[in-house]
Formats: sequence, structure tokens, C-alpha cells
Amino acid sequence: MDDVRWLSEDEQEIWRAYLSASVAFAAHIDRQMRQDSGMPMAYYEILVRLSEAPHRRLRMSELADASLSSRSRLSHAVTALERNGWVERRPADCDRRGWVCALTDEGYAALAAAAPGHVTTVREHVFDVLTPEQLATLREIGLAISAGLRTQCEAARAEDDSAEAGATGAEAC
Repeated sequence: MDDVRWLSEDEQEIWRAYLSASVAFAAHIDRQMRQDSGMPMAYYEILVRLSEAPHRRLRMSELADASLSSRSRLSHAVTALERNGWVERRPADCDRRGWVCALTDEGYAALAAAAPGHVTTVREHVFDVLTPEQLATLREIGLAISAGLRTQCEAARAEDDSAEAGATGAEAC
């Protein structure tokens, strides 16, 4: 343990402030989404990603990557969204092994209804409490942390996908 670079008192304070804020905000926005629109934040993110995609559809693997989800977790979420009539899953036109998830008109309407509450919560708890300089720094921080984790996150998703394929005997899409 001699090679561990322990956090200084200041670093510990920074880490705990970041962790507290990110965990509290994630819980708050998920609670707000569930109360106001009946969907968890993860489902909202899937609908947003589909709404921004060409023809409102993405391959399941692309949707998993865009929504920062494992394919297994995404598959469960898409099943729930299908039950609500908000998305449709169908074989990919160009590759019958792959699957495409498409946002339905009902899903787009649910997203449009949920968006005002979501945006208001984000505005009130992020943009209204930070200065323009802090927001610019927050962007830089988010990009730096994401870039630093990219390799590990891609490896973890690949590992999850391999485990799924081995467990089900199915090829990951």
C-alpha cells in the first residue's frame, strides 16, 4: 500500500463535494421524472437519444452506447418502453442479426410532455446556481472525466456484452 497516492485534505473535500452533488442531483432528477412523467431518468434519456437520431431510430448497440448503458440494461428498458407503446423494436433492414429501436409518435408525445419538467429541474439546480465561468469549468470537468474513463467504460461494456452472449448463446447486436 506504499504506492497509494492518498487524497490530501483538500482533495478529499473536493471529492466528497462532487460525489454528494452528483448523487443527490441524480436522485432528485430521477424522482422528479418519476413524479411528473411516470418514467425514470434512464427511460427519458433513451427517448431523447431516439428523438435526436435520424428517422427517430437507432440500432440497439448504438442506443446502448449513446445512453451509456449496457446492452442488457437497455434491452430491459426497451421492453418496458415497448409495453408503454413508446418505442418499437424491429430487425435491422440491412443486417437481420441486428435490431433497431424506433421512437413511436406516442413516445415522442411522452417525451414532449416530460421535457418541460426535466428542463426546469436542470435549469433550477444547475444553470441558475452556477456562474457562467463555473458552467464553462463544469463542461471542461465533465469532458475531462469522461475522456479519462472512455477506455475503461468501453472495455466494461464489451465485457458485459461478452458475458451476455455467453450466457444466452446469442450474438450481441
